[in-house]
Amino acid sequence: MTENDDRIGERPTGDGLEDGERWHNGMSVRREVLSDEHVDRSIRNQTELTADFQDFITRVAWGDVWQRPGLARRDRSIAVITALIAHGHHEELAMHLRAALRNGLTVDEVKEVILQSAIYCGVPAANTAFRIASEVYEAD
Repeated sequence: MTENDDRIGERPTGDGLEDGERWHNGMSVRREVLSDEHVDRSIRNQTELTADFQDFITRVAWGDVWQRPGLARRDRSIAVITALIAHGHHEELAMHLRAALRNGLTVDEVKEVILQSAIYCGVPAANTAFRIASEVYEAD
């Protein structure tokens, strides 16, 4: 087994898949990365206002981008965590800190990602990320 085995079945965009196939593949990846509990909660909380957005992120984010062959899921988690820290998206950060463990990162590796972000995203942003990570990992 190689470090890229978690990407089996991945393919770049432009592969001829129909939107329904993209949605189905995206929902599978979304459940694997975020958990059935999280996705089921998102579906239960979906409204007429948010339905198109949920469809969009399932097809595009999870059905296309997260399945591209260029990066393993653990690497994508590192990129996502860093971006969320940089932009102050705290609710999404908590969700992706949980997902990072499912994608093969350890708590020590997440700590290093947050520490690295202190240099490039700012010390206050990293301080908040450490607080959120402490809450997430103590709760789990």
